Amino acid sequence: MTEQPETDRVLPSVLCVTDACDLPESELFIGLHRAGFDVDVMANPSGRNYQRLVDAGVRVVPVALAGRFDKAGSLAIHQQLQSKQYTVIHTFNPRALACSLRASRGMRIKVVAYRGVIGNVGVLSPESWLTFLHPRLDRIVCVSDAVKRYFLGIRFLWMRIAPQKLVRIYKGHDLAWYQLPPADLSVFEFPKHAFVICCTGRDRPGKGFGTLIDSMEFIPDHCPVHLLLVGKLEENGALHARIQSSRHADRIRLAGFRTDAPQVAAACDAMVLPSESEGLPRVVIEAMAYCRPVVVTEAGGMPELVRHGEEGLVVPVKDPEALARAFIQLEADRDKATEMGRKGQNRIADDFNTAATVTETSRLYQELTRELTS
Repeated sequence: MTEQPETDRVLPSVLCVTDACDLPESELFIGLHRAGFDVDVMANPSGRNYQRLVDAGVRVVPVALAGRFDKAGSLAIHQQLQSKQYTVIHTFNPRALACSLRASRGMRIKVVAYRGVIGNVGVLSPESWLTFLHPRLDRIVCVSDAVKRYFLGIRFLWMRIAPQKLVRIYKGHDLAWYQLPPADLSVFEFPKHAFVICCTGRDRPGKGFGTLIDSMEFIPDHCPVHLLLVGKLEENGALHARIQSSRHADRIRLAGFRTDAPQVAAACDAMVLPSESEGLPRVVIEAMAYCRPVVVTEAGGMPELVRHGEEGLVVPVKDPEALARAFIQLEADRDKATEMGRKGQNRIADDFNTAATVTETSRLYQELTRELTS
């Protein structure tokens, strides 16, 4: 087949639909714009990064979707799609996906979804057929190989998701975002030689806070490991009771919700995330960017971030004794822990950077546009 002349090729024209986009997502849009792509963004104007997009010269259309059946929001997306000839619509959350599928009905356009978590999609779920199992969905961008494997495992009789429909693109970060000084932890009154391990997370099932508290039972009295829990945990009575019954209750502090969680992690000696399920956790990336060694479980995409013995330690899920052994190992060789932290920062810079995310997303848009015009 004769290659199509450059002047005859249809270049990608993309509409990205999101909500209050986070920093990596915002920098993806800005990076695509700076790379010369025709990218428009529909985003929630109340989001903290909305003005960042505007200031960078990205064309932004305000929209705040109230849910998956938002008629006004779907109409706004439909009107935007009619305003120019888009080749791709890229959605970044389930409500954006459901509304965009409805808004693009009957249009010749490729539809892409982003998925950053594992779970809550299944053939027996009606909502799944309105989003990630919808037959008009062309690609699912998975934040990790673990998320990709999850979708490949969804099967029912003859039904399964085609492997070519799934693409893994890591969410990129920039070390320049992590230059603020570490937080002041003096208010928590940790002992001078304490080895403080931070855990940041939401008060949700599967985050492993209970397992983490139980791990303190296996910490010898002479080993100065302390825990600092960051997040809205004040109303979790069961967790508070677990802490009070721990023989090391005096070594466990609750920091509550913090707007400076990355800097809190930076002020600690290490970070732990004992989750039972994860996509590609931002809190671990942030800790690594701040040169902190990390302890994670084998859940989801965490072993893709952290190589055991290199950037930190990887332990089995729901294993408090294994967590304790990891804590003891880091505290016993603090120089090695510091080296792991340096390797972690290098790993984020080399393998999880914004430039790579922009490049891989650009290739996806070009591939989809070729499919549309072939």
